Formats: sequence, C-alpha cells, structure tokens
Amino acid sequence: GVQRVPVREGRVRGAIFLPPGPGPFPGVIDLFGGAGGLIEFRAGLLATRGFAVLALAFFAYEDLPHTLAQLDMEYFEEAAELLLRQPKVRGPGLGVIGVSKGAEVALAMAAFLPQVVATVWINGTAFLHGNPLLYRDLRIPPIPYFTERIVFTEMGALDNSAIFGDPRDPMYSSSAIPTEKIRGKVLFVVGEADRSFNSKLFAQLAMARMSPQSCCLLSYPGAGHLIEPPGSPLCSISSIRGTPKPVVWGGEAQAHAKAQEHSWREIVQFLELQLGPTATVKL
Repeated sequence: GVQRVPVREGRVRGAIFLPPGPGPFPGVIDLFGGAGGLIEFRAGLLATRGFAVLALAFFAYEDLPHTLAQLDMEYFEEAAELLLRQPKVRGPGLGVIGVSKGAEVALAMAAFLPQVVATVWINGTAFLHGNPLLYRDLRIPPIPYFTERIVFTEMGALDNSAIFGDPRDPMYSSSAIPTEKIRGKVLFVVGEADRSFNSKLFAQLAMARMSPQSCCLLSYPGAGHLIEPPGSPLCSISSIRGTPKPVVWGGEAQAHAKAQEHSWREIVQFLELQLGPTATVKL
C-alpha cells in the first residue's frame, strides 16, 4: 500500500514514499553517500513503518551536478520545506537519516535547519571532508582527502581508512560541523569494524560538543560501514561510482547482521519517539 511519488520541484530531486491511509504522517528525509544518485530501499521500508519519507538525491542524478563539489545547505533546506508542505506530512519538525557522506549532511542539517528535530547518523563524519559547506553567507572549509594514502588490499580493493586527516589536529578545527547548535536529538550508529573511516571517533567528537541529553551512541563491535536494514547481506567490498577499484567497507558477517537487526529497531523507535506516533498498521 505504500505510494511512491517522484519529486522534481524547484531544484529538489528524489522520491517521496507515503504510507497507506490519510495521514498525516511524520516526515523523514533519507540520504545516502558517495555513490550519489537516488537510493530508495530504506525510504520504502520506513514508509511501511508509518513515516512519509523523501529519498533525496543531491548529486549524480538527473540534472543535478555529476560530482559533489560542495554541500549547499540551501538545497537541503528547500527539500525540508518541500516535504513539510505535503498535505500528508505532519509538522512542524522532521527527521533525517543518513549514512556515510549522507550522515555528514544529516548532521549539518541538524545544526543549521530548525525543521530538523531528529537525526540518525550512521557511520559518518563530524567534519567537512573534501567539499566545503555553504549556507547563505557562511562557508565551512573542508579537511582535504589525502588520496596518496590509499592502500590496495591483497584482493586489489581500495582501503580508504587512512585518507582522512586527524580531526583532532587544531589546524582542522574550522572544518567541524557546529553540533553545539543542534536543537533536536541525534542518534549516532557506529560500526567499530568500519574500514572507511574511524566512525566512532567522529561520533565521540560530535557528541563532545553537544549536551548529553541531546545525543545517544549505538556502537557495534564487528559491524562494518554499510549498516542497513535487517535482512540486507553484509557488503564488505563493493564497487562505487567514481572509483577505479572496489572499495573496502569492513564488517564480520554475524556481528554485522546483529548490528543491523538491533539498530533498525532502535532507529524506528527513536524516530517515533522524536516525531510522534506513526500509523498503527505496520507491515
């Protein structure tokens, strides 16, 4: 009974997934990472749990930029306003869920956009990396990628874990996302066997700037980078748009599966708690 509505309004590109029934439903924006394009499976699943979800593309899709040169917060603000205008979406606040680069964006949305009251951050960063953030007259500079530090595994895959500069270095302090500005709540989800970057460190650095009441950390030993809904197979290595070789994501099968099962329940409960009750029928 879930309905998919393509979105092509103003600059915003994506698809809204609406649960069956008249609503109104709590609204959520769903973001993925460096693969770009439009990825919809999580949005569809969240809609079966009673959320109205905008799967949002922000590069490498339709007429959006082919590569990610900068994070334009006004684009994400436009997307938030679009979702809240939908007649079946209940405001005034909404949630955001993101993984990897999408988690970086989600955290920035929580810091700058008052519409965002609940944020789920999955294996992301707490600093701008590679691309600056622009919002009105504000510019946050990025920490550069040190691509010369890429390591090739015995299987010929790319291990990117060393390409990130140490965010604790004072020279990078201006690249931090100002999480102290966040007015809503944030759930940090970490896979301790993430081979993309040190997600737990980034979560801890973000939380150190926040009040303890506004954040919670779920950290899973043995889980890799791509923590997805339960039933999704472990993806420890895969190809990704823009890289010449497959990329290592990390994770051990059993531990990763348990992390996906536990974190999905926690994510749904967190969004329900922060955004209000969803539809009573759950598939």
